[in-house]
Amino acid sequence: MSVAIRFSRQGKKKSPFYRIVAADKRCARHGRFIELLGTYHPTTKVLKLDAERYEKWIKVGAQPSGTLAAVIRRTARNAAKTVSPQ
Repeated sequence: MSVAIRFSRQGKKKSPFYRIVAADKRCARHGRFIELLGTYHPTTKVLKLDAERYEKWIKVGAQPSGTLAAVIRRTARNAAKTVSPQ
């Protein structure tokens, strides 16, 4: 079984909200998932991620989706900018 870490869309029409889930690649986007890892609100750009569980899944071979990987990179980069050494 190959595992993907990806977004699962929730929310109402024109007001998206995403769950970050570890799921079997063969399951549908709204389908069954193995574990809930966090949430993402694209309108406010708020990412809540259980980093410990995310790293655990990466270490065992799960592949993050391209969009999810980009969001995590952007969030980490912005966090580094705001906490720059003075």
